[in-house]
Amino acid sequence: MSFRIGVRSRLVVLLVCLTAVGCGDKSIKIGSKSFTESVILGDMATLLARSKGYPADHVRELGGTRVVWDALRSGEIDVYPEYTGTLRQELFAAKQLADDQQLRDELAQHGVSMTEPLGFNNSYAIGMKRERAEQLGVRSISDLRKHLELEFGFSNEFMNRADGWPALRDRYQLPQRNVIGLQHTLAYQALDNRAIDAVDVYVTDPHVEMYDLVILEDDLQHFPRYDAVFLYRNEIAEKAPDFLKALEALAGNISDSRMGALNRQAQIDRVSEIRVAADFLSQDFGVRATFREPSLMERLARSTVEHLWLVSVSLAAAIGVSIPLGIIAAKRRIAGQLIVGCAEILQTIPGLALLVFMAVLFVSLGLRSIGPWPVIVALFLYSLLPIIRNTMAGLTGVPHTLVESADALGLSPWAKLRLVELPLASPLILAGIKTTAVINVGYAALGGLIGAGGYGQPIMTGLRQNSVPLMMEGAIPAALLALLVKAFFALVERMLVPRGLRL
Repeated sequence: MSFRIGVRSRLVVLLVCLTAVGCGDKSIKIGSKSFTESVILGDMATLLARSKGYPADHVRELGGTRVVWDALRSGEIDVYPEYTGTLRQELFAAKQLADDQQLRDELAQHGVSMTEPLGFNNSYAIGMKRERAEQLGVRSISDLRKHLELEFGFSNEFMNRADGWPALRDRYQLPQRNVIGLQHTLAYQALDNRAIDAVDVYVTDPHVEMYDLVILEDDLQHFPRYDAVFLYRNEIAEKAPDFLKALEALAGNISDSRMGALNRQAQIDRVSEIRVAADFLSQDFGVRATFREPSLMERLARSTVEHLWLVSVSLAAAIGVSIPLGIIAAKRRIAGQLIVGCAEILQTIPGLALLVFMAVLFVSLGLRSIGPWPVIVALFLYSLLPIIRNTMAGLTGVPHTLVESADALGLSPWAKLRLVELPLASPLILAGIKTTAVINVGYAALGGLIGAGGYGQPIMTGLRQNSVPLMMEGAIPAALLALLVKAFFALVERMLVPRGLRL
């Protein structure tokens, strides 16, 4: 009896300790969007938190505004850099918020607060090559109305924003219809190669100087101010007051030119964002923040583990679901048409659209919208069709004479399936699994958009920075992994399938 009481006492003490640790957890999650300035600001916040003694992690490059905003509201991140113009024109466009105080009141309804502006206004603008603008006599956005022949290439987010291309077109009555959406870095390259004539730019973007662009006058004052701020969950005030005080100290101390110089260091001079942020904090604020940049091998090892996790979990789940569905589809004609039809519909959804839909669905269900699980579910859905089809084809392709022989021997349906049909269908089933695994290795790279890691992270970073070595850091290992996966399943086929049945 005394022994039982002792065990119970220890368990109670352990639970109390764990609860205290959980309640006293001061780790902070910092988010950032998928462009350089946001990443630099996110690194600044991360280093400031660490300098005040708080464990902090930076979840980098989380795709568009909606993704990172949903992550903040759901508590998956605690802080991220944002712009007042984006809040008014994108997130709260229907609210018609006139000033910052109304903006703060609206944010408060979501459990979120906003720092004072950091000091720079990174507004949208329209840029053209200086030579081309002078040749046509274009100085303002209104002047574009005179040149129907001009071709525009805007970033994908700008194409759909409330203050983006549709609103700009209506405000200025622009007649151009040859307008395409591009990744921002690719848009600059297209402009430099004269494939397009105008792009959307940011005031602090170093590419304006690099590509010798002229910013067209916004003569109708379409674009609002985009004052940079940090958004943070209200709990931070109690959870990490020293960090919040340090974050507020940045307000009014980063000018347009200073932020442009920091962006140039990262994008043009190829200095890592975290080093740019650390040097800025040291030089301008005397903050000594320690950080460690992982080596190439460490980055590759981490990316490989993350990528394998995404592929293996989604594939294992797909195998467990698809083979039974394939069996049902082979045995029941109407059910088979319904199963295959649904899987085909899923397969036609673009990968990026399905990933975004999964993130939104996870938010609505109260689950984590960033990280590996939305990607795993999306990969699982994409994996269904090849395995279902091959399972169905393999079973329906079993010779009728062998099926009749099994019936004559008195085998039950289950025994016939297990001993005759599935072994004969196994080459096609394994071929479907192998194809799916190789495809998943490629699709898993989309996980870099929502913080799932894997080989997609360096690919997205390299694309953002126009860095071929960084893109190759993800692309080459992904290609090698696809070959290894193919070789692995070829070995599995040799082990499981008799030589005479191998494809």
